[in-house]
Amino acid sequence: MSGSEPFVIVGGGLAGAKAAETLRAEGFDGHVVLVAAEAENPYERPPLSKGYLLGAEDRDEARVHDSGWYEAHDVDLRTGVRATRLDAAGHRLELEAGQGLSYAKLLLATGSSARRLPVPGADLEGVGYLRTLADADRLLADLSGGGRQVVVVGAGWIGLEVAAAARHHGNAVTVVEPQPTPLHAVLGPEMGAVFARLHRDRGVDLFTDTTVREFRGTGGRVTNVVTDRHAGLPADVVVVGIGAVPNVELAAAAGLEVDNGVVTDHALRTSAPDVFSAGDVASAFHRRYGRYVRVEHWANALHQGPAAARSMLGQAVDYDRVPYFFTDQYDLGMEYSGVGGPGDEVVCRGNVEGREFIAFWLQDGRITAGMNVNVWDVTEPIQQLIRARRHVPVAALTDPDTPLDRLAA
Repeated sequence: MSGSEPFVIVGGGLAGAKAAETLRAEGFDGHVVLVAAEAENPYERPPLSKGYLLGAEDRDEARVHDSGWYEAHDVDLRTGVRATRLDAAGHRLELEAGQGLSYAKLLLATGSSARRLPVPGADLEGVGYLRTLADADRLLADLSGGGRQVVVVGAGWIGLEVAAAARHHGNAVTVVEPQPTPLHAVLGPEMGAVFARLHRDRGVDLFTDTTVREFRGTGGRVTNVVTDRHAGLPADVVVVGIGAVPNVELAAAAGLEVDNGVVTDHALRTSAPDVFSAGDVASAFHRRYGRYVRVEHWANALHQGPAAARSMLGQAVDYDRVPYFFTDQYDLGMEYSGVGGPGDEVVCRGNVEGREFIAFWLQDGRITAGMNVNVWDVTEPIQQLIRARRHVPVAALTDPDTPLDRLAA
């Protein structure tokens, strides 16, 4: 399959790179252009707060493909180039410096950006975020060698992984979180408490129900974090991890439907003809849940980028994968599947205090999500249980002697 106008991908993350890979794997031999705003070859984000930040992985291990892959597969990779305007009706994408591209099909994989904390002193040196490889470079330099006072604002996934890395390097760590527990909105209070105990056991000062009011410093560099409970927490380094916002500006200005992301149907088609979306930025209709779902995690980009590429090629696509993510903090490894709700019942099998267990979220007796902590090779049966949407007796779920694959059969 080929055409006179190229297939254009906007976004140099995992979703965009995997879409380009899939176009070639599916036999598309037309022109493929991949536009990446960062001056980096496409890379994955998990190493930024995991292996690379721990000093356990090299920088290049984050790359989606090796440096020669794009040329070898005839993908026109343009790094350090930002898309500035989309004319959906005219099938044209404008790039900075006055460049322009006409396209046959276009994929918006523009990702998301770190949510900013609008308090006094937020622009002080030493106050940073972790979203890009350049951010990880700076933070690794700050954490390496230890002996520093590190304050993490926000006890979500990024904040907790940064806290674990900072402790790994021998720094004193304080975490400030406005909710009653870490991960409160995602996991709820009971499972959030598991992560609170984990970090406190590793020497982290964790302050929940606490809000940052101001950053203070001397000589232009941060020295203290003021909260509604503290006159000044000592800080050599501050990392703000309070979530992310989808990069919808290009789509919104073009008149595409936008609502907590770029809205797509089940086949990842946007409201504009021949424009698709995938990854962090896509709010895709999920037939399994009967609503629009936006997922910011690695597995979604890994699978949704290829699905969007197949949709661009005219193949029948129904993206209904069960959402999945993982984390590694100290000696705790965790995988989470599904979408639990705040009103769901949570039941567990295994040793919660010993941090070796599986938790299930139930709504009207049906499993909506499952989380395995230091228990492995159970993701597939957990996802089968979620997909089945059948009533499962709580006694069977909580009984470690009842195999999950039997319940899922």
